[in-house]
Amino acid sequence: MSDDPVSWFLIEPGWKVVDASGDEVGSVDEITGDSEEDIFNGLSVSTSLLGHPRYVPSEQVGAITEGRIQLTISKEQVEQLGDYEEPATSAQILPEGAGALRRVEGSVEAPIHSHEERVNLVTRLRDALRRLFGR
Repeated sequence: MSDDPVSWFLIEPGWKVVDASGDEVGSVDEITGDSEEDIFNGLSVSTSLLGHPRYVPSEQVGAITEGRIQLTISKEQVEQLGDYEEPATSAQILPEGAGALRRVEGSVEAPIHSHEERVNLVTRLRDALRRLFGR
């Protein structure tokens, strides 16, 4: 692994996440952003094997190097972050008077999804063992 900075586009699930002082706080579950517009929104970070992932906004992400994300906040601040919730889909709000065809088009353009855990328990266990015993 190199200490040279890399783009957020290269971040992968399982990368180590450390706090501002370099202490490990978890691993990357998901990366949120718009790759077409090059907008990095943040990370979903697993801080424990069975707990819900925490959402770390991009403003709190410092250095990104291969395999490692350093945050600009402390471990205690990470523990205070909210649970990660899947970003809402963008949807166009249609007026009550919109025709049935337009409403069907709207539901196809912006379907509503239920939230699914992207990284399951087995994946988290594998990542935890990798961190514990090295790669």
